[in-house]
Order: sequence, then C-alpha cells, then structure tokens
Amino acid sequence: MSELADLTLRQASKALRSGDVTSKELTNTCINRIEAVEPRIKAFLAQTFDLALKQADAADEVLTQWRKNGGDPPAQTCGVPIAVKDVLCTEGIPTTCGSRILEGFRPPYNATSVARLIDSGSVILGKTNTDEFAMGSSTENSAYGTTHNPWDLDRVPGGSSGGSAAAVAAHMSYAALGTDTGGSVRQPAAFCGVTGLKTSYGRVSRYGLIAYGSSLDTVGALARSAEDLVPVFQVIAGHDPKDSTSMPVSVPEIKLNTSDVSGLRIGVPGEYFIDGIQEEVETAVREAVDVFVSLGAEVKHISLPHTDLALPVYYLIAPAEASANLARYDAVRYGPRIESDELLEQYIQTRGALFGTEVKRRIMLGTFALSAGYYDAYYGQAQKVRTMIKDDFESAFKEVDLIACPVTPTTAFRIGEHGDDPLSMYLEDVFTLPANLAGVPGIAFPVGIDSAGLPIGIQLKAPHMGEELLFQAAHAYQQNTSYHRDSPNL
Repeated sequence: MSELADLTLRQASKALRSGDVTSKELTNTCINRIEAVEPRIKAFLAQTFDLALKQADAADEVLTQWRKNGGDPPAQTCGVPIAVKDVLCTEGIPTTCGSRILEGFRPPYNATSVARLIDSGSVILGKTNTDEFAMGSSTENSAYGTTHNPWDLDRVPGGSSGGSAAAVAAHMSYAALGTDTGGSVRQPAAFCGVTGLKTSYGRVSRYGLIAYGSSLDTVGALARSAEDLVPVFQVIAGHDPKDSTSMPVSVPEIKLNTSDVSGLRIGVPGEYFIDGIQEEVETAVREAVDVFVSLGAEVKHISLPHTDLALPVYYLIAPAEASANLARYDAVRYGPRIESDELLEQYIQTRGALFGTEVKRRIMLGTFALSAGYYDAYYGQAQKVRTMIKDDFESAFKEVDLIACPVTPTTAFRIGEHGDDPLSMYLEDVFTLPANLAGVPGIAFPVGIDSAGLPIGIQLKAPHMGEELLFQAAHAYQQNTSYHRDSPNL
C-alpha cells in the first residue's frame, strides 16, 4: 500500500492545501489501489476514473489559484477522492440501487449531497455496491454480486452501505457517502472498522436519494475517523428547498476540541445488552465507556423501555413505505423491461423477474400492512408505537447528553450464514433501528478487535441535530486509542 493511500482525509486535505501533493496524484493513487484490490473486495458497481481525473485537474487549478491569490480557502474536501453509494443519483453515471430493474439507468441530475461534494471540488471515484434498494444488512442482496469484508474476505462488510464501508476500509477511497434507513451506515462501519455517521432526519437533503423508506432514509458518510467525517458533513448538510423534509437549520462550524470530555453525561441503556450478544462485543463496548469515564465523562444507567418493539415496528413502517415508493418501477419510464402485448402483463413480468427476493418480500409485507382492513391494525398501530420509541429518546436526553451502546450483536458474520433465515438477518439491525424511528443522529466507530481479528464497534446517539456533540465525543475517544488507525492486511 502506498504512503498516499494511507493518508487520512484530513492529512490529504492538508497536503493538498500546502501543495505537497496534487489531487491528480491522490486520484491516481486511489485508482491504482482500486485496480489492485477491487477484484477481491468488489466494492464498486461503477468506476468513473476518466471523470475523476478531470475533476482532479480542476481541483488542482482551484488550489493553485488559491495559494497564489489568497482569498477564502476551498472546502477541505476539495481535491479529495470520495466514493458514492449507488442509491444516490449521479448525472450521466449509472445508478442502479443494486437492482436489475434499474440496470443501465443514467440519471439526468445529481442528488443534492453529490452535487454539493462536486461543487466543493471533491473527486468522485465511482458508485459503491449496496443491498438492492438498500434493503439488507450484508450487501449480499445486490443483484451484481456480494461485497467482501476487507478484514476477512469470507465475511460480509455489513449493509446496505457495505460497498462504501469496504472501499474506505481497504483504502480505496478517503471517504464515501452512504445512506442509513435502519443502520445501513453504522452497521457496515462497525463490521469494517471505520467510522460512520447517521445524520439527523432532515439534516442532509434526500433530493436525488432513491427512496426506500421516506420517513426513515438519511444520507450519511463513512471515513477513517470522526475527524475525517467533519469536512464531508459540513459540505453535504444544510437546508435544501428541493426536499420538503429538509430542516431550515444552519450547519455549525465544527472545530474539534482536545480530548477532554469533562462533564459529558453518557447514558448506557440496559435494553441493548441482550441475551445472545457476543461476549467480546459487550466487553469492548463497556471498556470503551470506561475510556470516556477516564476522560472526564459521567456515566448513567438509563432505560429505553420500548426498545424491544423497534424491530417489529420498523418492519411494518419501512416495507409499507417501500411498497409505495417501489410502485413507480413500472417498466415504462426507465430501466429494462420484459416486453408483452398486454401492459399489465408487462408490469407483472418485469417486476417479477427484475426485483430480487428480499425486495419482493418487503413489497408484499408492506402492501399487506397497508391493505384495506389491516391498515389500522398494523401500519396505524406501528406509527403509534414509533411515537413511544421517540418519546423514550426525548425523555432520556433530558438526563444525558449522549447514549452509548453496541452497534451489532456480533462482529461480521460469514457470507451466506443468514441466507435462508430472513429473521436472523433482520436481527442484525436490532440496535440501530431505534435511532431511525426516532430521527436522531448516531455515529459508529471501532473500539476493539475480537479473537477472530474482526473489528468491534460502538455507537453513540445524540438528540436531533446533535451531530457536533457526536463528533466531539468520538474524536476524544479516537485521540486516546488506536483502533481507528488499524487497517486490514490486503
């Protein structure tokens, strides 16, 4: 691995600004790295190297003019190569959502989050693999093949942002955009030993994000540390009139403090330490909490009493929204189709053949939950319980500043391990789903390595719009430990 590939995003940005390295050099480094390890990892669905090199040349010109003439400095993401999850629209670049039903689709516009990165001077390396329509916890549901965990190629990278997490972990990209509907940034971050941010609902525009669950979807990012995520967050966050759910709240200028977290109140909910949790995971998470105590934080044991209801509530609300959102794939407007003389038959044949098994399972579940005679009993009741879960968080945040808990019950599982058991796959997200139902932000980062040599993650959750506090706390931990500096031996 080259020295340039080992740089963090912050280090790369600093070297770009000083003129010690060019964006083109960083981009070629990433391209070479992708060509070397991508055949084993399979993190990318589309590679945009020609475009990336043009963007790198443009970024180098911006940086050169700034060093020569001064003025406002470019964004810290200027010239930095970044990957994008393939559920975010990219103008002229294939955007498939990991599904055959969108094979060959090239959007005529960029998602707002992608456009803001490009406008900041970022270099887009390509589109990363995902469970089909972001429905999954392992990236095994992609119609284009499974992504492999860089720490152990026989294991999953997590999902649905598994391609983004693997690209960052394997040093193919300095950061990557992901999305989190029920844990899809935080869980792969934990499995791949990187840092992943789930943003508050409404903090980052969903315009151009191909919808799965519209009241749950959030755009986030993955990088090697909390410090590396801050520049990406500050570029992509902020109000967007194109998204009616985007919050008209300014983005704070985040300057990370020293490692002191004196006075920080951290809540540890007993409901997250369940029977069946891997012993090494529980031990590592509790030891990480002890690190915060040693840095001056106060720990309180709290209760989130409706946690056990989050899984069934999520798997009523999310499929119901997916059923409505995926109705637009009608084999007429975009994507491939299976031709038939009868329009209805064309719909049926195309959707039956080109949607994957898990997508069809969730569409059917959601359609049933919304059907006449069942709406109030299922979807309506689920929304009421969702409010109770949200109230649990609001009550807890009156007592504490952050909540600390495991990301997943276990470390990365083997490819195919849950293949015939959808429920066991759904249980992988049991600790991450509540934050999406409540709309609060979370950050996941590595806090240990298990006996199999696999990363263990912790997640912190904050009140709505509390990303700055997440960054400060995670950065304090990472300044005092070395887990986020570890990398797989590829």
